[in-house]
Amino acid sequence: MDFEFATATRIIFGSGRLNDLGAIVSQFGSKAFVVTNFLPGHELSDRLESAFSDSGLQINLFVVKHEPTLSMVQAGLAAAREQKSDFVIGYGGGSALDCAKAIAALYKNPGEVTDYLEVIGLAKPLLADPLPVVAVPTTAGTGSEVTRNAVLGSEDRKVKVSLRSPLMLPKIALIDPALTLSLPSVKTASSGMDALTQLIEPFVSNAANPLTDAVCREGLRLVSRSLRTAYHFPDDLSAREDMALASLFGGIALANARLGAVHGFAGPIGGLFPAPHGMICARLLPIVMEANLAALEKRDHASSILDRFDEIARLLTGHPGAEADDGVEWVFDLREALKIPPLKEFGLTTADFPDLIHRASQASSMRGNPIVLTDEELETILNKAL
Repeated sequence: MDFEFATATRIIFGSGRLNDLGAIVSQFGSKAFVVTNFLPGHELSDRLESAFSDSGLQINLFVVKHEPTLSMVQAGLAAAREQKSDFVIGYGGGSALDCAKAIAALYKNPGEVTDYLEVIGLAKPLLADPLPVVAVPTTAGTGSEVTRNAVLGSEDRKVKVSLRSPLMLPKIALIDPALTLSLPSVKTASSGMDALTQLIEPFVSNAANPLTDAVCREGLRLVSRSLRTAYHFPDDLSAREDMALASLFGGIALANARLGAVHGFAGPIGGLFPAPHGMICARLLPIVMEANLAALEKRDHASSILDRFDEIARLLTGHPGAEADDGVEWVFDLREALKIPPLKEFGLTTADFPDLIHRASQASSMRGNPIVLTDEELETILNKAL
């Protein structure tokens, strides 16, 4: 048994805790660079403004309208440096949080963004400490508030890759589930399925450890009892709290274990097509579970991972006698109940398969999959997801 574990320096969880933000962040200085998805006048922007009303902080907003790209990070970095920011706040979905972490990471580190990127860059380590990051999610899915990477899109290379360093863990993760009450049903579905994926993949990954196992087990129970409720009854605060906690646990798990083939595909697909990350994961998850089970039973039938798939089934269904196939069926049923569209609706065709399989095979997430899948198996997954 050999593992490491790290997470945000301080985690604050609770409905209404956004009101404490001004007092909490004052320790980092007087100039806050806020990366957010919300324009001034939006309900959630107004709530943030209220949280800072008596803080005396200088607030500079940088609005992120879509998933972060290299050019977006470069623009935000220039603005943060010009304003001589003391710390960075990410306020919004995973796009805002990832962009915030990337800007903070590069603030004191010279060179280009690509110098520090995986796969398409030089993957240089960060030498200077990032600016302090305070992460405040307004969705329940990515867990970015407790991860040590930022997923960025390259417009030129049409791929999503990570900027990654242990130094990128936020100083404070503030999770206020009440902020997710206004989340539309389609985003509740996609973000919730993203959280589920990030609980299942680390649990069956080749780098699972006792600490990530514990949060995955509890997170799976939370998703099982509350994702459908949050989708159908968006004002149910108890369900929103469960999903916010499940998302947090998924972020902790992926940051300290590994992911798998779902995320191995999600990066390349998201780089080439206008498909939200959560939707891609949602469409692929039960298909990848099915493929991994078949591959393990065929080539590694004594693997202990098969027992983990049985345990997932019991956690999701609530039935003590459930087996792996029951868990896969439960996820398929959930995917249909949440109206997750096929990938062809985002422009994916069979002609794209060879390129996607090549790109996915090189993705860092694929290295965490519990078994190496063949190109034929990867093609079958894409065909079923189409």
